[in-house]
Amino acid sequence: MSTTHTPQTKRPIMVAMVLGTALSALGAESLSSADVSHRWINDIGRYCTTCWKNARLPADAWGDCTQEVFRRLLERLPPSRWAMALQVEGEERREFLRAVDAVKKRAQRARRHGEGVEAAADRRGDEHRVRAEDREVVNHAAHVVLSERQRRILCLSFDGWTPQEIGEALALPVERVSDEKYKAIRKLRCHFLNEAV
Repeated sequence: MSTTHTPQTKRPIMVAMVLGTALSALGAESLSSADVSHRWINDIGRYCTTCWKNARLPADAWGDCTQEVFRRLLERLPPSRWAMALQVEGEERREFLRAVDAVKKRAQRARRHGEGVEAAADRRGDEHRVRAEDREVVNHAAHVVLSERQRRILCLSFDGWTPQEIGEALALPVERVSDEKYKAIRKLRCHFLNEAV
């Protein structure tokens, strides 16, 4: 019986393998069950995945990038201090963010340099395509979480209408347009943040 793995199902398996190998190399005497928590590893992994998604890295590179962050953390922080990497302040947090940033920049450079001949191509088509894809994702989410009025206000806003013009078209006061737009954006932001986690 063959099992197919998507990039999302491979990532935790690969991260676990790399971490297991790396932690074994540190020596059993340097680790206790309290040193490495499965929850911390998952939280760090989820944070990394959100970073790669926001940086628009290809999904098939996310697992490798996350592994590289863990490798860098193993070099710079003992596993017993990884829980502090997700706190607001501290040296552990700075080391973690440095690792994420370095891996992200390296992956972006590799992607740019790997494009070869395409680098000389006219990028206006790509920009339009990316904008259209982003808009499609937002439109889909809007149908899930927004009211009809909020969807209409956002659509007109995307098309460059001012709040005054939208208010006139929908027979609403400008303040109401701004309030509905703010609520719509907040709902979408919550939707995408929950989806990323």
